[in-house]
Amino acid sequence: MEEGVVSGTRSPRPEAEGMSKRMKKFLLVSNCVMLGIGNCLAPMTNRLYSIKGGDRIWLMCALETAGFPFLLIPMTISYLYRRREGGPETKFISMSPALVLPCIVIGILTGADDYMDSAGVSRLPVSTYSLVLASQLGFTAFFAWVLVKQKFTFLHINAILLLTAGAVVLAFHSGSDMPEGESRGDYILGFLMTLGAAILYGFVLPIIELLYQKAKQAITYSLVMEMQFVMALAATVFCVIGMLINKDFQAMGREADNFEIGKAMYYLVLIADAFLWQLFFLGAVGVIFCHSSLLSGILISGLLPVTEILAVFFFDESFTVEKGMSLFLACWGSISYFFEEIQIEKKKKLAAESRDQPGEILQDVKQKCVAPEDEFMEVKLDK
Repeated sequence: MEEGVVSGTRSPRPEAEGMSKRMKKFLLVSNCVMLGIGNCLAPMTNRLYSIKGGDRIWLMCALETAGFPFLLIPMTISYLYRRREGGPETKFISMSPALVLPCIVIGILTGADDYMDSAGVSRLPVSTYSLVLASQLGFTAFFAWVLVKQKFTFLHINAILLLTAGAVVLAFHSGSDMPEGESRGDYILGFLMTLGAAILYGFVLPIIELLYQKAKQAITYSLVMEMQFVMALAATVFCVIGMLINKDFQAMGREADNFEIGKAMYYLVLIADAFLWQLFFLGAVGVIFCHSSLLSGILISGLLPVTEILAVFFFDESFTVEKGMSLFLACWGSISYFFEEIQIEKKKKLAAESRDQPGEILQDVKQKCVAPEDEFMEVKLDK
C-alpha cells in the first residue's frame, strides 16, 4: 500500500530519472516560481487593462497565449547547449510528428478555456466567479485520478479541501458586484461559461501529464518547451480567429487612443500581459513534467488568495476578513500538501537504501541464525 501511494504521486520517466537530484530540484523550483509569478501578476495586468478602459474579450483571450515567441529565447539556449553536446547534427526541433497533433488539440482546448473564462468573468459578479472557479482544483484531482491513476493520501485530500475552501471564502467578500443592467440570461450564461472553464482546464492539466507518459520519445525539458510553443500557437490562432470575427483588430486603435493612462501604456500593458501569461503556462507544464498535474493545480488554487492580496496594494482594494481567512486556509492547505510530499520522499529514500544494501541485511540474518547453531554444537560436545 505504501509503495502504491509513493509511486502514484508523480509519473516516473527514464529521462527525468537520469537527471541529477540538483537539476531536478532546480527545474521544479524554477517552474514553480514561473507559475507563481504568472498566476499572481497576469491577472493584475488583466485588471489594469479592464479598469483603464479595455473591454475586448477575444483580445484578452489571445494575449493569454500570444507570448509564445518569448519561448524562442530559452529554446535557442537549450539548442546551443544540446548542439555543443551532440554535435552539428543536433536539430533545433526535437519533437516527433506524432506529438504535433495532440499538442494542437490541447492548444485549441486551452484557447476555448481562455474564452470561457473571460466571458464568464465579464458576466458574473466577482463573488460568484470566484465561487465557481474554486471547483477547478477538484476537477483537476478527479481527472488526474481517472487519466494518470493519481493516488491520494489523507493529507492530499485535506489539502484539496482546504485550498478549495480558501477560494470559496473569497466569494463572500463582494456581494454587490453584479454588473449593472445584466439580464438573467447573461448571468446564467456567465455561470455556465465559468463552470465550463473550470472543468476544461481541470481536464487539460492531467491530459498534458498523460501525453508525457504515453509519448514514444523521451520527454526532456527542451521538448516540454517545444510542446508548449505548439500548444500556445494553436490556442492563439483559435483566439485570433475570434478576434477577426469580432473585429477586435479594428477596435484596438480606438481603444488605445481612449486608454486612461496613455496609448504607449496601452501597448505596454498588452505586451506585459502576454509575457506574464506565458510564464504561467510554461511554469504549469514544467511543474507537470517535474512532478505532477496535481501539484500544478494545487499551486494555481493556493495562489488565488495571494492574487487578491496583491490587488489590495496595486489597486487600493480593501483587505477584508474574508481575504485574510482565505489566505490562512491557502497556507494551511499548502503546508498539508507539502508535508505529505516530504514524508513520501523520506519513504522513497528509505526504500531505495534498503534495495541498495541487501548484502548487509542478509549478513545480519546469517549472524542471528548461526549463533543458536553454535550453542547447540557446544551442548552436544559437552554430552
